Amino acid sequence: MLRARLIRLDDQAQEHTHDYHQLVMSLAGRAEFEVNGRGGEVCRMRACLVPGDAEHQFAGMGDNRMLILDLDERDTPPEDLELLGRLFDYPRYPALDADFQQLLSYAGSELERYGSDPQLARALGGLLLRALHLRLFGEQPRRVPTSLDLERLDAYIVQHLSRRISVAELASVVCLSPSHFHAQFKDSVGLTPHQYLLKTRLDHASRLLRETQLPLVRIAEECGFSSQSALTTSMRRYLGLTPKRLRLDR
Repeated sequence: MLRARLIRLDDQAQEHTHDYHQLVMSLAGRAEFEVNGRGGEVCRMRACLVPGDAEHQFAGMGDNRMLILDLDERDTPPEDLELLGRLFDYPRYPALDADFQQLLSYAGSELERYGSDPQLARALGGLLLRALHLRLFGEQPRRVPTSLDLERLDAYIVQHLSRRISVAELASVVCLSPSHFHAQFKDSVGLTPHQYLLKTRLDHASRLLRETQLPLVRIAEECGFSSQSALTTSMRRYLGLTPKRLRLDR
């Protein structure tokens, strides 16, 4: 059984369990989730996979619009059971790339218009599930070789990580225009320069949290975050846990 629905999650925190899996995605706004003790945020760039029977708490954050897939394993073909088993073996907060976000927006628009058609809902829900499964477990596409000097770019980023770094600045390092640099970088790395910078900042912050006793405010400064709260927000949104939890779990 697959049921797709559009809903606004209330600001009031709720807690429950159910015997079916859920995939929660945001069409607009965001919500906070905690599934079997693992916290994270659902937003345009991150979804939440809730395994069946998992205890979970959630609350919407202001105006929001969620697309939720309810997935019951009963009457499910064997090949789809394997897919569900891999996706929902434990709670996840998978990152959603730009192409998936476009697919999600399309599905949301169609459900808004024709949501009473159960066959359409099943088809769109199945498409989203398959696309997410491929991103998590499928063979990654081969990147087109480019002449970008990634080692030089990485060295520059690390040297200047404590401050804001613009795309134009990175483009000048490899003597390209910002537009050509952006396109070549995404083709080569699979991320936009902005996404790559954020990942580098979060990776460095995570390493400092695990390996040092530096205070959070100092780590935020060294990694180029505007404040300690900005670091906490980014780690919770993109990594699914807080700096304090990461330091305790090291």
